[in-house]
Amino acid sequence: MAQYVYGRHVAKRALKDRKKIFNIYLAGHDQEIEELARNNHVKVTICDKKTLKKKCGSDKHQGVVIEIEDYKLYSVDDIVQNKKDKHGFIIMLDEMEDPHNLGAVLRTADAVGADGVIFKKTHNAGLTPTVAKISVGAIETVKCAAVTNLTKTLQDLKKQGYWVLGADMDGQDYRSLDYDFDAVLVIGNEGKGISRLVEKQCDYIVSLPMKGKISSLNASVSAGILMYEIMSKRTPIQ
Repeated sequence: MAQYVYGRHVAKRALKDRKKIFNIYLAGHDQEIEELARNNHVKVTICDKKTLKKKCGSDKHQGVVIEIEDYKLYSVDDIVQNKKDKHGFIIMLDEMEDPHNLGAVLRTADAVGADGVIFKKTHNAGLTPTVAKISVGAIETVKCAAVTNLTKTLQDLKKQGYWVLGADMDGQDYRSLDYDFDAVLVIGNEGKGISRLVEKQCDYIVSLPMKGKISSLNASVSAGILMYEIMSKRTPIQ
């Protein structure tokens, strides 16, 4: 299966990672991308912006659309068995529906060195062209797993020694934990938060203190703060 994705960063990342690319469409010459395409023996076609928009369904293509093999999904075992550090670090998304939020989460997950991201096969943003563009290439570097049942997945992870952290407004201050354990950070739906069954599996509920008049943060912003807190607690200053 193939799909169209767009944006200069996405195209360059795919070319540098040697991802299987079938075609590249440009709205004008781009020396860097054309050179990468030649090195990868990928055909480049120059066409107008209307054609690019028709192919990718967006006018935010930055003059670059590529036809690639579908993004690979991994198993949860693939993520668990390839820890990047002493303690595992997995992000789980409980029905995060906005592709912009998913793209932002993937970008931050790459930045903090998380092992992977798990989300549901249904009722969750998938690995789409929009996610690819927002992630600025992190869709290629962060292992993603799509599962049928988040509760069952958490139960399996807990049997393997993981502790589950749920992000919610009514919990303990996120700065109060040391995070010196294998962790699954659960981020809920943009409006409803974490579902009841998933919350039951959480060992800790952590909250971000709010001093202003706005009662909540964007889901990907909250996820970013919590991911960096976990990395900060685990990584000594050099």
